[in-house]
Amino acid sequence: MNRAASAKGQASAGVLLPPLPDDLRKTEPHAAVTEGQQLVSILARERQALDRANSRVERWQLFYEDIKRRFSH
Repeated sequence: MNRAASAKGQASAGVLLPPLPDDLRKTEPHAAVTEGQQLVSILARERQALDRANSRVERWQLFYEDIKRRFSH
């Protein structure tokens, strides 16, 4: 009976998820366009920004998969 009460209490308590890493909340701004700049340099900075954003998406996926793994037992 004690085990049943303990299981019921744990189920009622819910699940405490880990905090979301701060960098996963960040958005990536577009590269600034300044008159007279070469388009190639603007494109290069835009691609760097996209790479950073894609890296965050990958970390989101790893974070989510880790949570699923922890709570699927």
